[in-house]
Amino acid sequence: QVQLVESGGGLVQAGGSLRLSCAASGRAFSSYAMSWFRQAPGKEREFVAAISWSGGNTHYADSVKGRFTISRDNAKNTMYLQMNSLKPEDTAVYYCAAARAFTGTYYSLNQYEYHYWGQGTQVTVSS
Repeated sequence: QVQLVESGGGLVQAGGSLRLSCAASGRAFSSYAMSWFRQAPGKEREFVAAISWSGGNTHYADSVKGRFTISRDNAKNTMYLQMNSLKPEDTAVYYCAAARAFTGTYYSLNQYEYHYWGQGTQVTVSS
């Protein structure tokens, strides 16, 4: 069982930066692949970025590639999402998610493969 709590959301102007954190409690954080998803009003939840439990493998949605960076610190049981050059279309509730991983390279873009979710943190980018 893993409990996830996001923080770091807020209101920022276009072009600005935010860093989201996802703190995990429970068992064996380092054995979970982690991801960020987001959901904008009236839209379906979409994949943003993923990272393997080793941290050596990452993947980004095309819409955020080059602007967002996912990372994790297994010693602190925390995952991060550094968001730079923010755009109004990045406005959404951002969720972190965890999936049990059996290899150090595993991650998934499919939200249905993630068993644990945080409550979400709001990111609003003004134009």
